[in-house]
Amino acid sequence: MTSLDTFHSRATLDVDGRPYEIFRLDAVDGLDRLPYALKVLAENLLRTEDGANVTADHVRALASWDPAAEPDTEIQFTPARVIMQDFTGVPCIVDLATMREAVAELGGDPEVINPLAPAEMVIDHSVQIDSFGLPSSLEHNKEREYERNAERYQFLRWGQGALANFRVVPPGTGIVHQVNIEHLARTVFTRQTAGADGAPVTQAYPDTCVGTDSHTTMVNGLGVLGWGVGGIEAEAAMLGQPVSMLIPRVVGFKLSGAIPAGATATDVVLTITQMLRAHGVVGKIVEFYGEGVAAVPLANRATIGNMSPEFGSTAAIFPIDDVTLDYLRLTGRSEENIRLVEEYTKAQGLWHDPSRQAVYSEYLELDLSTVVPSIAGPKRPQDRIELSDSKAAFEKTLPTYAAEPHKPTPVALADGTQVTLDHGHVAIASITSCTNTSNPSVMVAAGLLARNAVAKGLRSKPWVKTSTAPGSQVVTDYYEKAGLWPALNELGFNLVGYGCATCIGNSGPLPAEVSAAVNDADLTVVSVLSGNRNFEGRINPDVKMNYLASPPLVIAYALAGTMDFDFATEPLGQDGEGRDVFLADIWPDPTEVQAVIDATIDREMYTRDYADVFAGDARWQGLDTPEGETFTWDEDSTYVRKAPFFDGLTMELTPVEDVTGARVLALLGDSVTTDHISPAGAIKADSPAGRYLAARGVARKDFNSYGSRRGNHEVMIRGTFANIRLRNQLLDGVEGGYTRNFLTGQTESIFDASQAYQAAGVPLVVLGGKEYGSGSSRDWAAKGTALLGVKAVIAESFERIHRSNLIGMGVAPLQFPVGQSAASLGLDGTETFSITGLTALNDGVTPRTVTVTARRDDGEQVTFEATVRIDTPGEADYFRNGGILQYVLRGLARGEQR
Repeated sequence: MTSLDTFHSRATLDVDGRPYEIFRLDAVDGLDRLPYALKVLAENLLRTEDGANVTADHVRALASWDPAAEPDTEIQFTPARVIMQDFTGVPCIVDLATMREAVAELGGDPEVINPLAPAEMVIDHSVQIDSFGLPSSLEHNKEREYERNAERYQFLRWGQGALANFRVVPPGTGIVHQVNIEHLARTVFTRQTAGADGAPVTQAYPDTCVGTDSHTTMVNGLGVLGWGVGGIEAEAAMLGQPVSMLIPRVVGFKLSGAIPAGATATDVVLTITQMLRAHGVVGKIVEFYGEGVAAVPLANRATIGNMSPEFGSTAAIFPIDDVTLDYLRLTGRSEENIRLVEEYTKAQGLWHDPSRQAVYSEYLELDLSTVVPSIAGPKRPQDRIELSDSKAAFEKTLPTYAAEPHKPTPVALADGTQVTLDHGHVAIASITSCTNTSNPSVMVAAGLLARNAVAKGLRSKPWVKTSTAPGSQVVTDYYEKAGLWPALNELGFNLVGYGCATCIGNSGPLPAEVSAAVNDADLTVVSVLSGNRNFEGRINPDVKMNYLASPPLVIAYALAGTMDFDFATEPLGQDGEGRDVFLADIWPDPTEVQAVIDATIDREMYTRDYADVFAGDARWQGLDTPEGETFTWDEDSTYVRKAPFFDGLTMELTPVEDVTGARVLALLGDSVTTDHISPAGAIKADSPAGRYLAARGVARKDFNSYGSRRGNHEVMIRGTFANIRLRNQLLDGVEGGYTRNFLTGQTESIFDASQAYQAAGVPLVVLGGKEYGSGSSRDWAAKGTALLGVKAVIAESFERIHRSNLIGMGVAPLQFPVGQSAASLGLDGTETFSITGLTALNDGVTPRTVTVTARRDDGEQVTFEATVRIDTPGEADYFRNGGILQYVLRGLARGEQR
């Protein structure tokens, strides 16, 4: 990559006698007034200017940025690195392995398929909570994890050996986002490159990243600009393709005041989530500023940054300051790196100076002293409920899930305990996910609350499945040092694994007798988890209502045993003297929480736990690992199969065609998330995926989860749109992955219907409502849609990541006219659809609208102009090529490489 340096910004920064090449922002007038995030993007453009992908006009566009204007200028952002977790990362490596073969078939060198930017994967999404509440739970769950995932892990070890610039953090280490902030993030990146005169130099520039998980934004708390992208975009970034984006609007969010006693960082982030969702920040960057920033601990910044996808924003970033440096020092970064971070950011105007306020597109403010204890649910993270209103809110919502308010159901537990289950009973209480387990303030608070509860004689209710799945081994270290594990274990919150467990749907099965009672009596039971996602059908197939809460509140709900509970007026139990014990009696004092943190957490914990983080344990090291520049596929594997996306690919483009005679595969409402679309969670025996596995001799107990089988497209296509809570409005009163097959008039699984349509040569469309595709950055939500034969999705609005992923798979994202919807246009999904105007793309023109004609069976037509949501020239190139990976592959085969 050649830098043209039009603005003569190339300079040398001396840090303690060591020279670094940098590209100075003050060389361009106008950049100094920009928000922090846009300054990072400006440096990226200065450093990568090549006259083709990145031009001087792009830099000028940032320098003259109008904060009030709607985004209309496309730039090319080149992230410093790519971060992955294994659910979304395995398909990336499958695609790279397949691309190596495809390049060879096109006459190229397979070894051109290598990550050009550092790519790091943390295996954290595969641990399931099969065992809980026992000292042996950690080891048992780890053993089962390796039994289930040996094929995947062998494949990843092959990738680590065969692919340059690719490193894997083995299972049992922690959650990707927590490992990222505690160890992988550089904050200021360095690399060896050629200087202006061709001599080798060390270049320094801001650490930036994209990740295959939407919560990549957690690293924003460290001042690192990064966000989640689909796996297909991440693969392209690894292969040197810049991320195409419009210069975004930036929302300035001022924090003031201090969190009051009784409230936690989780309550803060749920409050911010509600505020920003209501304000509307989709496609925007949120940036925190003002005097109050210095009072926000790094862990709280990371907790807030983590929830950016729940706001809907691209990123939610804090600038770098002394708090950042203190955290880098605590987590074991070298003094040389810390000095570079300080000197570089000060030299570039990236150091936080509260006396100088950047210009922002919009402004919001939160006085932290107004935050109150909260939960969110029962199905969206932005639906915050003040804890004091939680019982009333539950009672108000229950009728939408259950026909009657109470349904007492006697159950005999496995140990003989007789209990009565009812609607609202807490079936799962889990301290889990990156959002909170990275934050010592809430984790220590949970441990102290457990200690206080045990001292009062309280215990978790026997029907609650309890668990603690920390985001890194450091949590275990400070729990042990503070002596908090015994009380947690006494309440059943034993260590079950290090990874993204309950929050991703790996909660494991409920105890058999509880599950049977729930299903037989159709009970509406709930989960309470310290995660960031609580979408329908995500946590556990037996659980209909899911609530997000801070770790101490997770324990409180385990003690209460039901969501139908008022903590202010109802006791959790009685102490040894028979006196009522209320939540206020056991809630830890914030000063004690801080005292425990100060006394227990130190730098040595981080340096020890991350000393050899890529080595793994004996299980990992003992895996039989294939070798070779290309992977030898096992045709009998049900975990890893060669991807079909490049079958028959030629160097010539296949012309874009209009859509004629399409049928509706699914008619969907508002807030359909990628959890509804993408395969996730357990694989049911009677599902198309279950039948596929059974036909290949896989026992039911070995089905594992959809996430673990993301490397097998045959499983994933069968699980697309198969969420048990999906409501396809083509059918009345039916939930799950079903549709009406208009070829036969019968109700069938979406997969079976799609196969019939494709065999008959009938293209498909999906109709959606507002916020279509919100949720995690799941590549299979788009890959599965494409493989089902869907040519276009017509929705009222799209979430950012899923829209770009659809384009990346050659599916057209189209938007109803403003203010219109399927319902307002009188469409019920029984029509036959035609879309004209897409062929303009063959002439290098991206149409702003296309004409959609829906013909009813009686011959009547509904015609409207749909907006084409292919927003940038780069996206148009991807679509013309049939997808982003096909675009990149053709370029690499021609010898084009950035």
